[in-house]
Amino acid sequence: MHKIQILQKVIDSGIVAVVRTETPEKAKKIVEAVKTGGILAIEVTMTVPDALNVIKEVAKYYKDSDVVLGVGSVLDAETARAAILAGAAYVVSPHLNPEVIKLCNRYQIPCMPGAMTVKEVVEAMELGADIIKVFPGEVLGPKVIKAIKAPLPQAPLMPTGGVSLENVQEWIKAGAVAVGVGGYLTKGAITGDYDLVTQTARQFVEKIKAARNN
Repeated sequence: MHKIQILQKVIDSGIVAVVRTETPEKAKKIVEAVKTGGILAIEVTMTVPDALNVIKEVAKYYKDSDVVLGVGSVLDAETARAAILAGAAYVVSPHLNPEVIKLCNRYQIPCMPGAMTVKEVVEAMELGADIIKVFPGEVLGPKVIKAIKAPLPQAPLMPTGGVSLENVQEWIKAGAVAVGVGGYLTKGAITGDYDLVTQTARQFVEKIKAARNN
């Protein structure tokens, strides 16, 4: 799949499910649960034990589906390259690392670095980032999207952290191209309630669709 197609799928989805858990088995079950709930853009973080093998297995299993699998919590270019070779279709970082962006551009893989300030957002765009992860969202709040897009209307922003069913529509209406959701979405997995994960995923999809249509 080409870079532009991957980005379009993420934007069309409007939500990236962030999979961060303590075992590879739970990670794979969460992926299946959120996919069943209608979320097709899924990010497996490098904090998951044996993350590269999880990405490899999930990418192989869903290769003929609409799932767009990415890697998150990438701190350096070496990790980004290893994840891409394992099957990650896009790379998400909690911070702005020029070498990660450069590597992703070299291999035409969408890159979503983290930024917290206007200065970092501008630097990310200048370096060639595709979507800028506004992080941590719970500290900044939905109003930060509107504030950043006032001087930078061209900035493609995706908040991660602090996004919930209660405020997801506010983030979208403020101008976010998508949202990243982790713990709030996957909390059912803590007790093994993957049906709750699926149900929550469906609710997020519905709320994002409604926010975009209003």
